[in-house]
Amino acid sequence: MGNNRESFKSRIGFILVSAGCAIGIGNVWKFPYLVGQNGGGIFVLFYLIFLLIMGVPVLTMELAVGRASKKSAVLAYRQLEPAGSKWHIHGWFAIAGAYLLMMYYTTVSGWMISYFFKFLFGTFDKLAIEQADSIFFNMLNSPEEMMLCMVITVLFGFLVCSFGLQKGLEKVTTIMMSSLLVLIVVLAAHSITLDNAKDGIQFYLIPSLDRVQEAGNGNLMKGFGSVISAAMNQAFFTLSLGIACMEIFGSYMSDQFTLVGESIRICALDTFVAIISGLIIFPACFSFNVQPDAGPSLIFMTLPKVFMSMPGGRLWGALFFLFMSFASFSTVITVFENLLASSIDNLGWDRKKAVVINCLFILITSIPCVLGYNLWSDLHLIGGRDILDSEDFIVSNILLPGGSLIYLLFCVMKNGWGFDKYLAECNKGEGTKMPAGIRWYLTFILPILILIIFIRGLL
Repeated sequence: MGNNRESFKSRIGFILVSAGCAIGIGNVWKFPYLVGQNGGGIFVLFYLIFLLIMGVPVLTMELAVGRASKKSAVLAYRQLEPAGSKWHIHGWFAIAGAYLLMMYYTTVSGWMISYFFKFLFGTFDKLAIEQADSIFFNMLNSPEEMMLCMVITVLFGFLVCSFGLQKGLEKVTTIMMSSLLVLIVVLAAHSITLDNAKDGIQFYLIPSLDRVQEAGNGNLMKGFGSVISAAMNQAFFTLSLGIACMEIFGSYMSDQFTLVGESIRICALDTFVAIISGLIIFPACFSFNVQPDAGPSLIFMTLPKVFMSMPGGRLWGALFFLFMSFASFSTVITVFENLLASSIDNLGWDRKKAVVINCLFILITSIPCVLGYNLWSDLHLIGGRDILDSEDFIVSNILLPGGSLIYLLFCVMKNGWGFDKYLAECNKGEGTKMPAGIRWYLTFILPILILIIFIRGLL
């Protein structure tokens, strides 16, 4: 394939597509919730620090492996690794991780579409506020509805990718991400004007030692420990590093700009969406006396009640879930592109064949997650988790941190690609350069930080 590989049409296309891969559901419900739980502004500060010292370097490494090889995961390692070494085995794990991620993410993405149409067609208008939760449970109990939404997500995703990189992925993601950025600013502007919004913003962004102390059950030092560890985790996971999803976009990049500059732009966009999401959620929750509690229930149970209490709530609810659909769908199509590129590179298929076979495979393998909430709800796998949580545990706690550690070691070790080659690739083009003096930090300290996240994730 080598020389006739497609590349991005524009720099903004590359940044929006890469950010689209990073921006997902976690930015919207997980980030604001963690901020609220971990002392507000203090958490945001630590998160930004860890994003710079952990997220950016590993992101440059994945992009560097992609850009230097112009190939997808397995062949990229094969081309860059010393003869006879076995780094490329990780490439197969990365591909498996991307498949596993799509086996449950397509279901959750389908939930967003379902809620968008429910608000659009006024399903919530006919209900009392205390009945809002029942909508979510009814959806989970209906394999037909969940299956339909999952199938729409998968078919539409592969349809976009079937048009190729520039005409499909880049074009659609650019429109979607631009709309997402407009939507999120409109929603946040609306939230800030609600009554008592000020209390929500203070809770969200003003550092609070009391809440840090709460996080440590009354012990301030212990509280700081848990805030730092939560910030480190979130900064690391927000970019979906370790399963070659970013590596593939590196392989489509030009040599015009340095990888540090591009990585910082991707992180900035990802963080902007995460922080503005909090400005939608917290003022609204405080305005309507709703507890901004954990997990998916925030989006599917708490926020619908907020929209139901709001003048024009049907419109604001529909816009919010349209934004959520864009956020999740941007991740779906970018990971699909990774799967297609891997099939084309490793198996020699053309794009059409890769689309048909991968589409069928994802449709079939996404079924267990859909059924895990209804017909197979008694099935518990890893540590008593249901199907979705088990699949997520393997991806988030094993493959992402483990894979990132392997990319890092590959780029700094002499029996890997080696630091000098990585640095040269990273600093090609104009823009911010990676200083050579960072070698010691990348070789000795960063692997330990990632190892801590990996071990903590398994406990």
